[in-house]
Amino acid sequence: MPQIPKQQCQTVSETEKDIRLDRWFKRHYPAVTHGMLEKWLRKKNVRIDGQKATTNTRLSAGQVIRIPPIEASTEPVKEKVLSKADSTFIQKMVLYKDKDIIVLNKPAGLAVQGGTKTTRHIDGMLEALKFELNEKPHLVHRLDKETSGILVIARTAQSAAVLSKLFKTKEVHKTYWALVAGLPKPEKGIIEAPLIQKRIDKNKDYRTIDEEGVPAVSLYQVQDHLSDKISWLQMSPLTGRTHQLRIHAAQALKTPILGDDRYGQKCSLEKDLPAKMFLHAKAISLPIGGKKTLTVEAPLPEHFAIAFQRFGFSEKNVEPLFLRRNK
Repeated sequence: MPQIPKQQCQTVSETEKDIRLDRWFKRHYPAVTHGMLEKWLRKKNVRIDGQKATTNTRLSAGQVIRIPPIEASTEPVKEKVLSKADSTFIQKMVLYKDKDIIVLNKPAGLAVQGGTKTTRHIDGMLEALKFELNEKPHLVHRLDKETSGILVIARTAQSAAVLSKLFKTKEVHKTYWALVAGLPKPEKGIIEAPLIQKRIDKNKDYRTIDEEGVPAVSLYQVQDHLSDKISWLQMSPLTGRTHQLRIHAAQALKTPILGDDRYGQKCSLEKDLPAKMFLHAKAISLPIGGKKTLTVEAPLPEHFAIAFQRFGFSEKNVEPLFLRRNK
């Protein structure tokens, strides 16, 4: 990263309007960590048009960002070269593509973003999805590492801003399929159970239902069940809290998702099933211009197919619920 000898200012371009400040920094100054940016903002070293800002401040074209001096790294930045195998791997995930968005079918066990011990992830493979464009695509929402299914990617900064706003204003409708231990009572309804994050130890957080938490609302309906032992649920999060469906299934419905090691528990009927979590982002619908709605569905992954065969469930003629569809 080139050294910036003194404080400087940069103007937000037209293609970068509506993106968050932290994402702008990640794009222009990848060596600046989230913690560094937070510290600068607290000390008012970073300003937008002379005003105080936060990491989630959305930018407008023409705004001027004041940036403090940034020391050059003493080590050369080594760019990771994406392997041909990983390029082919992520390209095979593509379910839908147009000039603005790409919809992927993410496999269970693959993280969306990197972390301390996570070096292989969707974000690190996005270069392979540039296709005819020169711009690297952008993440606009997340899935848990162990959740499979629909993941929407923006192809440009402008479409990322539009999609982020759609997700924020709840104009995107999502349906998940889950296999759970037990049979919820009643068999369909709405869950309104606030969630709060608590620290278990210095290295681990845990989220749970708590009246002092942030609002979290989910819809659910039993699609099929094997006596009162195993149920196939269709679920939809009306809010976007971390681990929301997993916690609502386990704590509000008392029917934990199979394979959920964090919020679930071992079920005798899990024996001989693949060691994966049975939560799949099955479908999504979102407006793409005027009154037109785009709906994309993801086929069931292999571990779901194995479980469906074992429990006698069939997806034939079953449509995802809770979606907005064109009339």
